[in-house]
Amino acid sequence: MVDRLAALLERFPVSAQVFHTGPLCGTNLVGGEGGRGQLHLVQRGPLEVAHAGAALRIEEPSLLLYPRPLLHRFDSDPQSGADMACAHLRFEGGAQNPLAAALPEFVCLPLRALEGSAAVLALLFEEAFGQRCGRQAMVERLFEVVMIQVLRQLMESGQVRSGLLAGLGHPRLRAALVAIHEDPARDWTLESLAAVAGMSRSVFAGAFREATGATPGHYLQGWRVGLAQRALRRGRPLKAVAGEVGYGSEAALSRAFRAYTGLSPRAWKRQLEAAAP
Repeated sequence: MVDRLAALLERFPVSAQVFHTGPLCGTNLVGGEGGRGQLHLVQRGPLEVAHAGAALRIEEPSLLLYPRPLLHRFDSDPQSGADMACAHLRFEGGAQNPLAAALPEFVCLPLRALEGSAAVLALLFEEAFGQRCGRQAMVERLFEVVMIQVLRQLMESGQVRSGLLAGLGHPRLRAALVAIHEDPARDWTLESLAAVAGMSRSVFAGAFREATGATPGHYLQGWRVGLAQRALRRGRPLKAVAGEVGYGSEAALSRAFRAYTGLSPRAWKRQLEAAAP
């Protein structure tokens, strides 16, 4: 089976920064600023969680994922609290990171439902609540492993009904999506992508749009422009990456960039620099 996450995580990685380990007592507000998401692991509750008019009670060990900035409140016993390990998540490219954009606003999973994670979670909690050297670096890498396991779970369980993760969860469409991700410079056509998926042209086009919410052509354009944006963030000139992302010239890439984002590459980069802290 093709690796559905390899090219995504290579080009648009996610990193974790631990900001709390141990009991979390009373009322605490988290998130909503800094352009980061959060991943919380609850080893022991109970814990009341509230955000944007929604509320739930956590009674068993659980995972709480906020991939994008969203203010949320935790309420636990003022004395005993809830045992938690919490990390900020940085998706490279922020809101334009395809994985961050594809995830639901909020994900809550019992830890027992996260397949194959028992050993990783046991080590994460052992390190998080201990005092061994290298603890923070170890816990942050383990959070990143857990994040990959969450992505696997969401793809394979069908919990995400539309968008990139739904497409990657489809038994045939995923081959075409991986082909786009791994070889964006290829002269892809609807026919060639359908052939990769082992589907007829018309069936592929309909299934792709139904699963991802985009036509194959628009998705391909978005992936190529996303790679160009990544290059610009890293200081590479547009002309150096045009061929790498499937365009014959800087002018052709600029036209596609403007058509997809509504901004020229130069204006987009100025906007990015103006928003930087």
